[in-house]
Amino acid sequence: MADPRYHYEPVEAFGESLTTRRPWNTSALEFVERLNGRTAMVGFAAAVVGELITGHGPAGQVIGLIRWYLS
Repeated sequence: MADPRYHYEPVEAFGESLTTRRPWNTSALEFVERLNGRTAMVGFAAAVVGELITGHGPAGQVIGLIRWYLS
């Protein structure tokens, strides 16, 4: 038998908060998701350009940077 001291809240539907029945404000998340996607594209392009310049993949570039920093 369940302990009467514990009160469980009902499972909330996706997109609703526990205090209101309003859906998420997706317009506020739109800018953040677009910025995150564009930043990822810039990082990928930088890795490709770095590979073309150095001849090493992303892991090799990181190792080279660490060696340069420690020397």
